[in-house]
Amino acid sequence: MRSRFVHFQLRDLLLIMVPVLVAIAAATWFTFRFAHPAPPETLVLSASAAGSPYYRYAERYRAVFERNGVKLEIRESGGSLANLKSLSDPASGVDAAFVQGGLASSNDTRGLLSLGRVAYEPLWVFYSGSTPLERLTALKGKRVLVGPAGSGTSSLASRLLAANGITNETATLINHELPDYVDLLAKGEADAGLLVLAPEAKTIQRLLRTPNVHLMSFTNADAYAQRFPFLSHLVLREGVVDFAADVPPNDSTLISTTAAVVVRDSLHPALVNLLAQALQEVHGQSTVNADGEVQLFQSAGEFPTANDPEFTFSDEARRVYRSGAPLLQRYVPFWVATTVDRLMISLVVLVPILIPLLRFAPQIYDWRIRRRIIHWYGELKRLEAAAKSASTSEERTAKLRELETIEAAVDNLPIPLGFADRLYQLRQHIELARRRLTFAARF
Repeated sequence: MRSRFVHFQLRDLLLIMVPVLVAIAAATWFTFRFAHPAPPETLVLSASAAGSPYYRYAERYRAVFERNGVKLEIRESGGSLANLKSLSDPASGVDAAFVQGGLASSNDTRGLLSLGRVAYEPLWVFYSGSTPLERLTALKGKRVLVGPAGSGTSSLASRLLAANGITNETATLINHELPDYVDLLAKGEADAGLLVLAPEAKTIQRLLRTPNVHLMSFTNADAYAQRFPFLSHLVLREGVVDFAADVPPNDSTLISTTAAVVVRDSLHPALVNLLAQALQEVHGQSTVNADGEVQLFQSAGEFPTANDPEFTFSDEARRVYRSGAPLLQRYVPFWVATTVDRLMISLVVLVPILIPLLRFAPQIYDWRIRRRIIHWYGELKRLEAAAKSASTSEERTAKLRELETIEAAVDNLPIPLGFADRLYQLRQHIELARRRLTFAARF
């Protein structure tokens, strides 16, 4: 008897709890799958040619990603413009890329977020001859090298030259690979050349040491920085490249853009956070590059920047630069931390579902038990109504036998202890009905 009672009680509980658990499981699955899905296992970063500064930075980021169990795929590209194009193309598969400052238009920045600027990229202007050159306006009528066609150097050079009235109509603008600048300027086949490279680049080192080739010092560098927010004013001090050879022979004022790491705004926040941590680790603590060379213009802690003059800045990156890695990632592996984070976020979805379910589940359970008792009250009421219309003693006796059947069923009714008072009330009412039927049967 007791096992049968327990069986019915468990069935009632299951009929109520199973739908509740199914609803919770469905809400959890929806949250994990759509509201806050797991981060991808791979991030694709477009850099530049293998061996370039961008590519070497990416290799250092990869070490941070591998330490956290995430794969960083580095793709070679033609440079900043190719990277920007890949970011704008959803079919490219590129999640993040290096982009040189000053290349993006307002249309290019849509759907993209910056994780900050990571390094200076000075604009070098070298010229041949003995006549000092101090302004870009002096290049009118000259043969000017402006970098490879479609490159970041060519785009920036053309923009700044145009601001000074230097175009294809007023000068001879020549597209050429950057390493060729050395021979072309040394042989007098070009009068000047603009290029965007890090100071440790081999082409820059060769040009600084080439006889009869000089580095232009901008007299109006501050004006460029004021006119173009993505530009900065830098000073290359006398002898800093080579003290023994006194290279450069005097202080030179330069203007410089900066390289940004840009991501799609659809990139999973956990990967944005991890990439920002890699930027902070690689660029934030040291002024030495991947080859062990001192970066002449960078101060410790200067990069990555927590702002960007061209792209919308990532809130996720800002949190990393302000407070460091998320608390959990400081103590547990990346994937554990992201899973816990997803669970916490899923509670935001689950709590509004759980509160009404947990509130109404006891009421539903109470209703199911009461319904079981009310059913027999209905049978009892039906029997009494039928007994009133019985005209013979045999009919009334038959109604008494029906009442005994009802009583037997009620005696075997599985009712929790909390509802026992209602069961005993039903039995009392059955007994009352019996007395009435017995009295009617006698008369």
